[in-house]
Amino acid sequence: MFFDSGIGGLSVLKAVQAALPNAPIVFAADYAGLPYGTKTEAEISARVPALLGRLVERYRPRLVTIACNTACTIALVHVRAALDVPVVGTVPAIKPAAEATQSGVIGLLGTDATVRQTYVDKLHKDHAPNMKLLRHAAPELVSAAEVKMRGEQVDPAVYVRAMAGLMEQPDGARLDVVVLGCTHFPLVEDELRAAAPHVTFVDGAAGIARRINHLTMDHTWPVDPEEGTFVTTGPAAALNTLLPALSGFGLTRISSL
Repeated sequence: MFFDSGIGGLSVLKAVQAALPNAPIVFAADYAGLPYGTKTEAEISARVPALLGRLVERYRPRLVTIACNTACTIALVHVRAALDVPVVGTVPAIKPAAEATQSGVIGLLGTDATVRQTYVDKLHKDHAPNMKLLRHAAPELVSAAEVKMRGEQVDPAVYVRAMAGLMEQPDGARLDVVVLGCTHFPLVEDELRAAAPHVTFVDGAAGIARRINHLTMDHTWPVDPEEGTFVTTGPAAALNTLLPALSGFGLTRISSL
């Protein structure tokens, strides 16, 4: 099972499906709570474990992946305490960014809630202690990814503003690697690259796929898996414009929680 505030977690699901193509999938999107980036830590700490408890009770997954950086940096500990199944988290990919940079200046694009977390301070200290980490909250990119996946047009200025938020900071001119610290953001990576062609973008999807593969290496998957389920906390009818995108991931059974 994958859980996100919206469809950003599809960027993680893509990597997992490449590694485990026969694994049955339930993707849960908390559209009634979107966006998470503007919520308080208390709201997310209460909401996410409660929702996942209901989802696990209904679908009985072998494993849960919280494909949302904001939810993980705030509520991962609470979720693991509440559930009796393995839980894989998603955190900003600062370690691979530190390994990739040549200039020693890396950037983090995330939601307001993610970029202010002390968890990010710890990732910086543990994995890039001698490097400059620039942070910028880019909530517009969450909306841009949702709009793009519905097949609608997005003003390119959205992506220019997001990158300018990093590059216009002190030492921003030396920036060469940017962490996409929200799972929505890899869905618009091509557009961000057009706005800043000299920058390398990294995210945690490949690492999550490796972790899930390891945790399920003893599992047997169906030879012919059934179609995936997409469940939303909002009305299912509101997903009509997303159906073509979801079908590309095999998520053809739509339901509401």
